[in-house]
Amino acid sequence: MVFSLRAGPAFAKSSHDIPEFSVPPPPFSEDIFPCSDCHGDMETNPERRELEEHTDIVAMFDHASDQRWCLDCHNPDDRDKLRLASGKLITFEESYYLCGQCHGTIFRDWKAGVHGKRTGEWNGKKVYRLCVHCHNPHSPRFKPLKPLPPPKRPEEIQNRHLTNDQIPSNPLDALKLDVTK
Repeated sequence: MVFSLRAGPAFAKSSHDIPEFSVPPPPFSEDIFPCSDCHGDMETNPERRELEEHTDIVAMFDHASDQRWCLDCHNPDDRDKLRLASGKLITFEESYYLCGQCHGTIFRDWKAGVHGKRTGEWNGKKVYRLCVHCHNPHSPRFKPLKPLPPPKRPEEIQNRHLTNDQIPSNPLDALKLDVTK
């Protein structure tokens, strides 16, 4: 399912005057959304503190953790919404605006299709992947990857020393296709 949202200044804007982009649904963790299922009846405690719940998120949180806390992004009064620095509420499907507040040059590149994945038509509808499709919002930096070994030199390639009879043949050569029909 793709959310039907609008893009660019030539299109209608959302109720909060922010242009929207066509995006697939966010990759929510299983059994964690809607947040109001658990937080709906809870009293909000805005104090920055060590959380007793969501310990898996607390353990890995390293997204400007000295400057940021949960309620800097999550709306304290309606947990099914995110909150921009201006106080405007947005849906999780519009989370690119939340990320774009701090990561402006990356947001600019994302809108242009340079950063992230965008599919669709050249001069038509495009589907943008959300930041959270590639980055964990609580720990967005990619983990280091172990590099693959370098390519082999031509003299190290095993098949290079085989005779023509020893080289495996193309399996399609065994098919007898009658192309005259």
